[in-house]
Formats: sequence, structure tokens, C-alpha cells
Amino acid sequence: MAIQNATFAGGCFWCMVKPFDQYEGVRSVTSGYTGGHTVNPTYEEVCTNATGHREAVNIEFDDEVISYKELLTVFWQVIDPTDAGGQFHDRGESYKTAIYTHSKEQQQEAEQSKQELQASGKFSSPIATDILPAHPFYAAEDYHQQYYEKNPGHYNRYHVGSGRAGFIEKHWGNRS
Repeated sequence: MAIQNATFAGGCFWCMVKPFDQYEGVRSVTSGYTGGHTVNPTYEEVCTNATGHREAVNIEFDDEVISYKELLTVFWQVIDPTDAGGQFHDRGESYKTAIYTHSKEQQQEAEQSKQELQASGKFSSPIATDILPAHPFYAAEDYHQQYYEKNPGHYNRYHVGSGRAGFIEKHWGNRS
């Protein structure tokens, strides 16, 4: 068993846990913050867009069961990769998309998957998602963890109301 980490920023981290949580080989999905300069930021600090952090998920996975490439495919299919200003109704630095790579191999796979998505013609606008080296990852407050399980009604209203569910349905079919 080879446990690895994958870190993805895809807008509101509430909506980034459930898509990965359902796969065999995914050991944990933690909501948190990464990419910025503030040590141990709070949700309130990150929301000011002054910390440099983005909301993200850190996925601990067994690469003998699920590959990094498979995780990249899931990631691309739950975001709007062409939106450079945030995701859906959430705007600003803390909601921008990014793939944070933990190795040279992850960086190469991420770059290749981004190029393949751009070349696919699925989107008419350029893919705007950043590919960056992993930064320290800070787990978000407990009330943000597994939000879709703790608050299913609010989660579902947000997932639909933000425009994410409709976008995913339009571009990928029913994957939410």
C-alpha cells in the first residue's frame, strides 16, 4: 500500500469533499486552507482574501487502489476550470481553483491532464486552473469537515443554488 496526498482547490471546500469521499482507495478528505502566507489561518481570515490561502481539500489515498490520474479526472469534473475569478457564486482569491502537486510525477500528470482537457474542446474558454507546488495545508475548523454529511439540507441547497450542480450536469452529466 502506497499512501499519497493530493491537494485540490476547487472553490468552496464543502462541495469538494463528497465527490472524492465515495471512491474506494480514498482514505480521508480534509477541508482546509493552502497556498498562502498566514500560519494556521481561520475561516474568517481566509474569507478576507488577505491570507493568500485558497479553500482546498487534502485527499489521502492509496495509489494501488485509485490513481492520482483518476483523482484528477474527478477534480476536473466538479469545478468550472475556465473560471479565473473563483467558482460559481463564490468570488475572490480564496475560491480560485488550483492543483497543488506533491511530487514531480504529480506535477507532470496534472500538466498533462490540463492539456488534455484543453485539447478536448469541451470548453471554449482556456483552462484557468493553476498547477502549483504543494504548500503547508491547514485543516479547517471542525464544523467544516464532512459538511455534506453533517448538514445535508444546507449542503444540497448550496450545491444547487451556487450553480455548481447545474454546471456539472450540463458539462459532465449527473456527477454530483
